[in-house]
Amino acid sequence: MPMSELETNDQGHVRLIDLPVVSDPRGDLTFVEGGRHVPFAIQRVYYLYNVPVDAERGGHAHLELEQVVFALSGSFRLKIDDGHQQSEYWLRDPRKGLYINRMIWREMDSFSQGAVCMVLASKPYDEADYIRDHGKFTNLVRGIS
Repeated sequence: MPMSELETNDQGHVRLIDLPVVSDPRGDLTFVEGGRHVPFAIQRVYYLYNVPVDAERGGHAHLELEQVVFALSGSFRLKIDDGHQQSEYWLRDPRKGLYINRMIWREMDSFSQGAVCMVLASKPYDEADYIRDHGKFTNLVRGIS
């Protein structure tokens, strides 16, 4: 699907992405191509699993990194903050991913038993790209030093 077909929410920096599905009597197959289904070349893929149902993940933003987050199995909630407004998304369909642009705070919780979260990232891991303090994040977004 061309990028113009992506669903955009009112934040403009977070949007749901629907991936194609090929179905036949043997089951479903979904695929993703960097630059076609996601707006960046995929540089890293990682996944979370065996997450306790009461655990929280995320709790950070990125200076440059873009991501698309998928629930491959089970479900979980993503709480999003762009520094001005907050929203939340429940991911539970492996064909739907949440694109998260740079400078967006994200927190993940309410993992169902057996949930598997896969993340496609635009860059390799770099600790210097993380903002782990919400107050600092808010100040950066609002231009406060």
